[in-house]
Amino acid sequence: MSQGTGVSLLRRHRDFRLLWCGETAGKFGASVTAVAMPLIAVSTLRASTFEVGLLGASAWLPWLVIGLPVGAWVDRMRRRPVMLTAAAVSFLLFAAVPLAERTGRLSIGLLMAVALLSGTAAVFFQTAYTAYLPSLLEPEDQPEGNTKLHGSASAAQFAGLGSAGVIGQAVGVVNAMFANAATFLLALLCLARIRQREPRPERKRARGTLLGEVREGLRWVAGDSWLRTLTLFGATSNLALMGYQSIQVVFLVQVVGLAPGAVGGVIAVSGTGGVAGALLARRVSRRIGTARAMLLFELGFAMFALLIPAAFAGPGLLLFVAGGFCVSAGVVGGNVLKASFQQRYCPPQLLGRLTASTAVLNFGTIPLGALLGGWLGTVFDLRTAMWITAAGVPLAALVLLFSPIRRSRDLPTVPRPRSDRNPAPHPDLSSPTR
Repeated sequence: MSQGTGVSLLRRHRDFRLLWCGETAGKFGASVTAVAMPLIAVSTLRASTFEVGLLGASAWLPWLVIGLPVGAWVDRMRRRPVMLTAAAVSFLLFAAVPLAERTGRLSIGLLMAVALLSGTAAVFFQTAYTAYLPSLLEPEDQPEGNTKLHGSASAAQFAGLGSAGVIGQAVGVVNAMFANAATFLLALLCLARIRQREPRPERKRARGTLLGEVREGLRWVAGDSWLRTLTLFGATSNLALMGYQSIQVVFLVQVVGLAPGAVGGVIAVSGTGGVAGALLARRVSRRIGTARAMLLFELGFAMFALLIPAAFAGPGLLLFVAGGFCVSAGVVGGNVLKASFQQRYCPPQLLGRLTASTAVLNFGTIPLGALLGGWLGTVFDLRTAMWITAAGVPLAALVLLFSPIRRSRDLPTVPRPRSDRNPAPHPDLSSPTR
């Protein structure tokens, strides 16, 4: 569909509206879990700081282990059935947590197993979802689609984080996991109602080995300066972000002295910056250019991360909220720009592999960051650990300063032709994508 009518995608595109509803519901539930899981570990299972960090790492570890082959596999299949299966598995896993508690079988080991398996489902879902959107929307509609998806995801995360404490106080933190299970059920129903059916991916050449297709995606990322820069930045940034986020619940409870029921609300308010970042990304990029906007969001806003570890009880909570607000605005604004760039810049037949190749490094450092945060919180006091990890957020953006992004106004929309020393995997891959 064309955007020439001036009518919002949510009004004129039924299938996108269903995808939007399902994704928003899933983000809400995931945000409830982001608070509920650490609180279950701390308040119910009496887990240590390191165990809380390990719990956070378990959810992201699958990206390191299976991310690359999943990307190649997704390129061989229709993406929507993969998403449906992943949503169904997530629903069952999160519903199992309160059921295990009622039978006396809930333990930190079981909680980590749920995090690990649901993280595996997330690898399949996210890889398929990223590659699926361009087949659902016309190229001219993709920037609006990315803005709405990232903006609503941030709003849902804000609502989920804010609701987590309330739900936990009302029904108990363990039973709050039912809320997450319900959101994945809703996502499953929405995806099932999408009418548009994808054609089976065509293979113009003999199907290669899975390992060969993984290498193909990695060669593209390693050989392209734009993809390489954004991937390295994402990896270093997520290492720092997850470093402090993995221990922020413990920090707020044990150092700042916040009641467990109020933790979700404070984190949620700081997360509203993501909505602002999504709304501003397209406007700012039109005014100053997409590359310059990337630097503004990912470096300028990241400097305020240094306010987070300075938080203290009472009025000092405003430091945590202000720092988190700016970091969220920068991260989500940058993600909107990056998503639109990748969908138009990457060859469609390689999009799953390129998405997975970049995601393995981007998300693969998240479990390392969670372990780092937990380890630093054990070796040092929690405030020192927060200072070290929060300082890494603006430092990570230095990767962008030593890259073509610093010298450009806009991110490109067409890959540069490969040189003879680094030929394209297929003759037609350097042509403009649609």
